[in-house]
Amino acid sequence: MKRLSVFSIRSFTGPFLVTFAISMFILIMQFFWKYIDDLMGKGIETIYILELLFYVSASLIPLALPLAMLLSSIMTMGNLAENNELTALKASGLSLYRIMRPLTMIVLIISLATFLFANYVIPVANYKWHSLIYDFQNTKIASIIVPGVYTKELEGYAIKANTKNEDGSFEGITIHDKTTPNELKTVKAEKGTLFKSENGKHLFFNLKNGVIIEEMTIQPPVYDVNGVRQLNNTYKRETRRSTFDQATYKIDLVGFTMSRGDDESFKDDYEMLTVFQISAAIDSVKKKVNSTQGGFVATIKNTHEYFQGINYRKLVDSLHVKSNDTITQRLDITKMTGSEKSNFLANALQKVDSRIATLDTQIEYMNGVTRNSNKYWVEFYRKFALTYAIIVLFFVGAPLGAIIRKGGFGAPVVIAALLFMLYFVLITIGESLVDSEAVSPFWGMWFSSIVLTPIACILMYAAANDSPLFEKETWKSMFGFLRFKRTKKHASTNA
Repeated sequence: MKRLSVFSIRSFTGPFLVTFAISMFILIMQFFWKYIDDLMGKGIETIYILELLFYVSASLIPLALPLAMLLSSIMTMGNLAENNELTALKASGLSLYRIMRPLTMIVLIISLATFLFANYVIPVANYKWHSLIYDFQNTKIASIIVPGVYTKELEGYAIKANTKNEDGSFEGITIHDKTTPNELKTVKAEKGTLFKSENGKHLFFNLKNGVIIEEMTIQPPVYDVNGVRQLNNTYKRETRRSTFDQATYKIDLVGFTMSRGDDESFKDDYEMLTVFQISAAIDSVKKKVNSTQGGFVATIKNTHEYFQGINYRKLVDSLHVKSNDTITQRLDITKMTGSEKSNFLANALQKVDSRIATLDTQIEYMNGVTRNSNKYWVEFYRKFALTYAIIVLFFVGAPLGAIIRKGGFGAPVVIAALLFMLYFVLITIGESLVDSEAVSPFWGMWFSSIVLTPIACILMYAAANDSPLFEKETWKSMFGFLRFKRTKKHASTNA
C-alpha cells in the first residue's frame, strides 16, 4: 500500500505541476495583453513590469488551480487505467476509493493551502498590483506627448510639441484649450518643460517665449426692434492676443489623478480583505445602516402630522390642560370653505410628493448599500467555494479518467477543457445572478459546486462499480435502485 501511495502521488504530481504552469502562463499573457496599452511606450523599467506580473500571478492562482487539478486527475487515473494497472489493483482486492485515498489526502492538503493562500496572500497581491497598474497609468505623463503629433488623451486639450530634448524639455509647443465653452484658447511657446503637481490633480507647463491667442466663437449679428442688423451687418468673432517671456500653464488632469503614494485608497476594497476583515466590514455596514434607518424613521415620525398630533396630545395631558377645540375644527375638511379646502389639498399633495421623493432617495440608498454588501459577501463565499471546487473537480476528473481509460495530453486535455468551460460558465452565471439580485451571494457563489457535486457522485459510483457510464443499462440500474429504495421506504411507512 505504501508503494502504491508513492507511485500514485508521483504520477499525479508531474501532470499537476505541468498543467498548472501552462495555465498560469496563459492567464498571465491574457492579463498582459489586456493592459499592454498601459505598460508599453511609457518608459517603465523592466523590474517594475516583472514586479507587476509577480503580484498578478498570485491573484490568478484561483483560476489556474481548478483547471490543473481537473486535468491532472484525469491524466493520472487515465494512465493507470490505460496501462491496466488500475485493473490489476482492483483484482488484488483494492477498491477505487482505497486506490484514490493517497491522492485524496494530497488534494485536501492542496485545498487547505489554497484557502489560506486565497485568504492571506491574494488580498495583498490584489492590493499591490492594483496600485502598481494605476501608478503605471500615471507614470511619466510626459510620455503621452509624442513629438510632431497632436495628443488628445487629456480631455479638452490638444497638445503638440515639435521636438523633445534629452533632458525631457520640449520645443515648439502648441496647446489648444477647449475646456471653456464658446472659447478657443491657443498657447504657443518656443520651449517648455512638463511636470505634475504633488497631489497629482494638475499638470503644469513651464513655458518660455510664447503667445496666447483667445478666440470667441462666432457671434451672430444683432437686430434692433426695427429688424435692422447691427454691428456693421457682419458676424463678429472677438479675439485677444498676448505675449509672455515666461509663464506656467495649468491643466486639470482627468483620469490621471492618482499617484503611487495614494495606493492606500485601495485597502478598503472588498478584493483586498481577508474573510475576517470582510466579516468586520459587513458588521460595520450593518451598524451604519441600522443607525441611518433609525434616524430616518425618527425624522419621518417627527415631521408627520399623525405623530405630531400624538405628541401634542401627550404634552397637553402631561400639563393637565384642555386642548383647544378650534385646532380640531380647522383639521375638519368638511367645514372648510372652497379656498381653504383647495389650499389644504394643495399643501397636502406637496407634502406627499416631498415624502415620496424622500422615500425614493432612502430606497435608492438602501439598494446601494445592498449592492455594496453583496460584493463583500461574494468575495467572502468565493474563498470557500474555491476550496471546495478543487475537491469536487478532483472527484469529477479522477473517476472520469478511470472510465475513459486514456492518459497523456490527448483526450484528457479535450475533456478537461470542456469540463472547465462548464465550471467557468457556472461561475459566471452565479455571479451574474448575484449582480442582478436574483439570488443571494451564497447561492450564486456555490452554484457551480452545487451543479458539479451530483456529477462527481455519479462518476465515482460508475467508476467504482466498473459500470459502462454511457450505456442505457447503467442508468436504468441506477434509477431502478433509487426507485426500489423509494418503494421500500414507502412500504415501511405504510406498515
